[in-house]
Amino acid sequence: MSGKTAILIGATGLVGGHCLDLLLRSPAYSQVIAVSRRPVSIKHKKLRRIETSFDQLGAALENVRADDAFCCIGTTIRQAGTKAEFHKVDYGYALEFAHSAVKNGVKHFLLVSALGANAGSPIFYNRVKGSLEKETSSLAFSRVSIFRPSFLVGDRVEQRPGEAIGLRLSSIIAPFLRGPLRNIHSIRGADVAAAMVACAQTENVPRVRIYRYEDMQVLLA
Repeated sequence: MSGKTAILIGATGLVGGHCLDLLLRSPAYSQVIAVSRRPVSIKHKKLRRIETSFDQLGAALENVRADDAFCCIGTTIRQAGTKAEFHKVDYGYALEFAHSAVKNGVKHFLLVSALGANAGSPIFYNRVKGSLEKETSSLAFSRVSIFRPSFLVGDRVEQRPGEAIGLRLSSIIAPFLRGPLRNIHSIRGADVAAAMVACAQTENVPRVRIYRYEDMQVLLA
């Protein structure tokens, strides 16, 4: 087989799980490398698994080459237990993945972030996400594509009560969302994944581009 190689972190999560499935089915890729802490149960001839503690992520990914890197790792402060642990996962591990990717020759880095991400935000969650965007965008990738979904729809392994409440509110106000407000519309995790995989096949776009709800809908069309 000929084709590109994709590397994915967060394959056991909501967006990452769908992303892994789509990458394995895509004719654009001849190999898909899934990096995870928990076992990935899928078996496929194109799949290469790297199961490791993320505290040893850099060593585990040494000389692991790919064309496109999909960063779908993420948690919540509630799930992590503390702000420090949340920062360690959503910023530390994700940035380590990005550094390994660029070192190993990855050209296109695709990152799942969050609506409201801003390195200067007074809100801790948004500040962490914004700082990660800023740092990954500064690395020597040919392209960085950042996806900022609002409330994600789909079945998760873990429950996220805050997200569920936000999703219910989003569904109530959805008919009234117009213009820029459309970006707070809820979106299926499967659609975010599909938008990412579609984005990886596009050309002639800015080196760093942010995709919000409306932009992802265009990629899905």
